[in-house]
Amino acid sequence: MITALHNLKLITNGTIAAGKAVLIEDRSIKAIVDENNIPADADKKDLNGAYLAPGFIDLQIYGSGGKLFAGKPEVAALQRMEDDLLNQGTTGFFATIGTNTNDIVETGIDAAKAYRETARGNFWGLHLEGPYLNAAKKGAHPEKFIKKATLAEVKSWIERAEGVISMITIAPELQDQEVIDYLHAQGIILSSGHSNATYKQGKGFLNKPIPAVTHLFNAMPQMHHREPGYIPAIFEERPYTSIVADGNHVDWPMIRLAKRELGDKLFLITDAVTAATEGAYQHRLEGDKYVMPDGTLSGSSLTMLKAVQNCVEKAGIGLAEAVNMASLYPAQLAKKETKGSIRAGFDADLIIFNAQFEPIATILQGNYLTITT
Repeated sequence: MITALHNLKLITNGTIAAGKAVLIEDRSIKAIVDENNIPADADKKDLNGAYLAPGFIDLQIYGSGGKLFAGKPEVAALQRMEDDLLNQGTTGFFATIGTNTNDIVETGIDAAKAYRETARGNFWGLHLEGPYLNAAKKGAHPEKFIKKATLAEVKSWIERAEGVISMITIAPELQDQEVIDYLHAQGIILSSGHSNATYKQGKGFLNKPIPAVTHLFNAMPQMHHREPGYIPAIFEERPYTSIVADGNHVDWPMIRLAKRELGDKLFLITDAVTAATEGAYQHRLEGDKYVMPDGTLSGSSLTMLKAVQNCVEKAGIGLAEAVNMASLYPAQLAKKETKGSIRAGFDADLIIFNAQFEPIATILQGNYLTITT
């Protein structure tokens, strides 16, 4: 049976189009056709003029709904995160663990391996943000757990994970080349973050082979006219670079600057956490952001759709391009070749939302999920 989504505003590949219908068969997009060419036997779904966009992809999120996976890594926290994200239109995510004890990291690996057997389809693996960071740019990460990587430890985690570790944020300037080469050879996405790299160091490792940067402007040396630092190297080398578009982590003029410099390499993450009162990360909601007990900014309360809305309304980025930042570009970094766009042959992972940026429904691998508001 073919399902035809029609009476919609189609957002894909940097454009917005009306008068189109999207045909879904099984788990995939069969075709995009003019509305007057919908097959007669199709199951028609009228979207009442709503936007249809690729499902969002969040490569850095720590927890949701009062269950902080990064602090208490258990299957129940992954399930809560997956359900909540599907309810927000996010059809792919990396559950993230920040710098912590080896026990927390290894428990998280085991939980992720167990959960992927029953996951609904939008859990894509783990992102380890640390512990191999630079203590000079620790941010909310506990310095006592920050350390230099050893090849033996890294190998033990990768082997234990059996493919569930997808991304690791490190401070490349402090790591041995053999560690970087090993992780790169394993297909792990290496991202530079919580780094104190100089301009010269950044020029030496960005895209050689580090393909990504974690949360631009946060936890890195800032630009100075006599000491340019790491950020100009990012702008020149143009790796895939994440940014937290909440107005707290980064102000809007800086997001506009980053967009001008990085173009189709700038992508959105939520960096979202949830309230927690135990463990190394005791997040407290303060206004629309989360802070540690000492007031240090620790995480956002963003959804991906809210990040898209902020880019449009606060940073002056067009809607179609903001959607690319939340879908196409992270899919490209994650090498998900049939995700992040609405085109024939791609997976039917979609979000439907209205002009007020309110989610209406999520479609995951062709399954139509009504969103609970």
